[in-house]
Amino acid sequence: MRKILALLTCMLCYSIAFSQASKTDNVINVLKQQKDSTLKALFKADSAKTEKEFGDKIRWEKLKAQATYPVINAGEFSGVLPVKDPTEIPDPDQDYKLLFELVNNNPDSIIKENNEGLVEVVRVINLHVVSGIPLKRIIPVIVVHGGALNAFATNAYYNKKFKCDNPNIKLIGELEKLGTKIIACGQAMAFKNIQKEDLLPTIKVSVTAQTVLTNYQLKGYVWMSK
Repeated sequence: MRKILALLTCMLCYSIAFSQASKTDNVINVLKQQKDSTLKALFKADSAKTEKEFGDKIRWEKLKAQATYPVINAGEFSGVLPVKDPTEIPDPDQDYKLLFELVNNNPDSIIKENNEGLVEVVRVINLHVVSGIPLKRIIPVIVVHGGALNAFATNAYYNKKFKCDNPNIKLIGELEKLGTKIIACGQAMAFKNIQKEDLLPTIKVSVTAQTVLTNYQLKGYVWMSK
């Protein structure tokens, strides 16, 4: 009798162990299926993302090839794309007095490139010329404060701070040849400990950028912040 009971107990234990092993195997199989499905989904998502990235790059290269730079070429973001048969045409016989406010310095990753705000100034001028406005009718003024002051510094100052020459000097010269006036904010210079001699010699200095903004707007300039 004892032998029979022992045998039954062993069989029961084996049955339970087998059942648990089967459940474990089932769980493992389910997890494997979930893993495969997740990996497939991730692969599909990565493939779609990669395809979109390459599609965007191809589209961007095509756009760059169409861009024109009628006045100044300050890089790919300063160009003008063609527009077929525009229906709104600006008046070419009036003056376009443009007041640009530049505040930001380039991030460290592109500190060796033209200041993004300056590039936008060039783009706006190019846009006006492509739209049929004579260059002589475009009168730009740039007021500078905040981190953007660095873009208008001498090579000596820029080199000391960023370990490279100021890449903006050539572009600033080209803008000044068009008659562009550039005014630095004295308050921002004081806060950032920038002296007048740290700036390029052609840069004007005001007590504050705020009075430049109000003064020129009252003279009919259009404020264009960047």
